[in-house]
Amino acid sequence: MPSGLKRYQGQGSDHFITFSCYQRLHYLDTDQAKATFETELEKLRLRHQFKVFGYVLMTNHVHLLMSEPEQTTLAKTLNVLKVETSRQLKGDRKQFWQTRYYDFNVLTHDKFDEKLNYIHQNPVTAGLVETPEAWPWSSARHYLTGEEGRIEIESEWTFKRRQQLASHPSA
Repeated sequence: MPSGLKRYQGQGSDHFITFSCYQRLHYLDTDQAKATFETELEKLRLRHQFKVFGYVLMTNHVHLLMSEPEQTTLAKTLNVLKVETSRQLKGDRKQFWQTRYYDFNVLTHDKFDEKLNYIHQNPVTAGLVETPEAWPWSSARHYLTGEEGRIEIESEWTFKRRQQLASHPSA
C-alpha cells in the first residue's frame, strides 16, 4: 500500500467506492458484462450482508455507495467482488480490474446526497444518456420509480415494501 494512504473501515460508516477496469479499458462495455456484475454484486450483498444505497456501472469503472458488511471487512468484500466478476468476465485478458480502489467515508447526510447524485449523474456527464434514469445500469431509476432490479437498493421504496410485507404476511 502506498505510504500515506489510510482507510477508515470497521467503524460502521457508509462508503463511496470507485474501482476501475485494468488500465481504464472498457471491459464493462457490453450488457452481458454489466448484468454479470450486477448478479455477482447481489449474491455478495446477501452473503456478506451489506446495504447498497446506490451504484452505477460505466464501461470502464464502477461507483458504489454502500454500508460496511456485517459478515467480513469491506476490503475483503470488495476483493471477493472483483475476484468473482473477474473470473467470469476476464476471458483471455491478463487482468480485468485495477488492483486498487478508492474509498471515501460518508459521514453526513449532505455528503451521502452528494455522492448519490454524483453516481446517478455519471452517465449523463459522460454523454451516454440525457437523464440519469435512462441509464439501465444504475440505481437512478429505482430512486425515481421504485422499480426493482438485480440489486436490492436500500431506499424509501424498499423500506415501504418491507413494511407492507410485514403487515400483510402470506397465510
